[in-house]
Amino acid sequence: MAPPSGPVRAAEADGAAGACIRAARKEAGLTQQGLSAAVGVSRQTIIAMETGDYAPSVYLAIKIARALGVTVESLWDA
Repeated sequence: MAPPSGPVRAAEADGAAGACIRAARKEAGLTQQGLSAAVGVSRQTIIAMETGDYAPSVYLAIKIARALGVTVESLWDA
C-alpha cells in the first residue's frame, strides 16, 4: 500500500514545537512569508507548523532549522 500523499497532519496539536518555531523565526527576524520563501513552502504551511497542526518531513524540518540558524532538536525536541 502506498503512503498517503498530501500534508501530514499531526495526531495531536504540538503547541510546544510550534512555539519554538515561532520564537526562533522572530529571533531570526523573519516573517512567516519570509520563512516560507526561504524553505520553499506556503505561508499557510508555516502557520500550520506554528499552531502545531502540521508535522513537517525530516527534509523540511532540516531546511527550516538551517533557515533559522538553529538545530532541528531545538525546534522539535520539546
